[in-house]
Amino acid sequence: MKNIGLYDSRYEHDACGVGLLVNVKGGKSHQLVEKGLQVLEHMVHRGAEGADPKSGDGAGIMVQIPHEFILLQGIPVPEKGRYGAGMVFLPKDRDSREMMLDMIEREAMELGLSLIAVRDVPTNNEMLGEVAKSTEPVIKQIFVADTESEEPVDIRLYLLRRAVEKRIASSALPSKDDFYIVSLSSKILVYKGMLSSLQLRYYFPDLMHPHFTTAMALVHSRFSTNTFPTWPLAQPFRMLGHNGEINTIQSNRLWMKARECMLHPKAFGERDLTPIIQAGMSDSASLDNVLEFFVMGGMSLPHALAMLVPAIIQRRPLRRRHARQERTASGTLPDYQQRYGSSCVGNGRAAVRRIGGEGERPSASRQNAAY
Repeated sequence: MKNIGLYDSRYEHDACGVGLLVNVKGGKSHQLVEKGLQVLEHMVHRGAEGADPKSGDGAGIMVQIPHEFILLQGIPVPEKGRYGAGMVFLPKDRDSREMMLDMIEREAMELGLSLIAVRDVPTNNEMLGEVAKSTEPVIKQIFVADTESEEPVDIRLYLLRRAVEKRIASSALPSKDDFYIVSLSSKILVYKGMLSSLQLRYYFPDLMHPHFTTAMALVHSRFSTNTFPTWPLAQPFRMLGHNGEINTIQSNRLWMKARECMLHPKAFGERDLTPIIQAGMSDSASLDNVLEFFVMGGMSLPHALAMLVPAIIQRRPLRRRHARQERTASGTLPDYQQRYGSSCVGNGRAAVRRIGGEGERPSASRQNAAY
């Protein structure tokens, strides 16, 4: 969305509904996908709609890569963990799509990877409103693998996505603003869009296939606060599903920009990954950018989230002081302050729920042996 009139993308905020379901024993099933969709549908009141009631602000689900389902689609992927699957939003212009996919293939080759397949994601847009349908992207899945070595692919998939994003953003392609990589990972896959909570399962028929299985489901229903909904700003993002507004987002973005010259994780080698925060996105997307950077740089998921989101003030003052001291000692950015906030994050191996700010955002957990 371009800055037009009084609209300014810097003020994109979210106040949404988020849910996280996991099988603590790691058992994958389609039942957990179904449960996740039910949780999402029960949060329909947490999402929002515009003047067009069939165009939702956004809804999505993060799952583990459904390996067996992918094989059933006739895609010759290698064993689990040896390849990455990604969801990509592409422009409707055929020539631009082909050029973008060619850029992905070329960048993959430079990282010792190969683009082994591109899949047209089945969608059903009959229930979409005119607003959502007018900006609906072409959605494809890409499958990237290293078939010649045993080196881990996770970091290279991250480097691939960042390289492609920078290359397309700096290109002269007329439809470059319609390009967005929803997720690219060897562990998780994100299905999302400018949908309502009730539309997600019907828009993506994949989600109702009995062989589409997972042991983790992170769902999100978006309420776009005083701003415009778009397909890329639907959640979950690549790691984060966030409920709340970040009150200090402009300060956080500037602090992160100022520290980019100091952040050079060994895992990334000599590659320039600046800017770390993608421009023109929401507050939640910026937090996701930084969280992903820290995790891919070698930090554990719980550690990174604890550094970025402050603990509840009233309930844990001592822990908050210790956490702040740790952040100061490590020279990282200041807290993402949010009076009301609840975050769920996942990377396919671990899942974390954290309440930030003053702990006033309703959030509860329950363990159920059934899933």
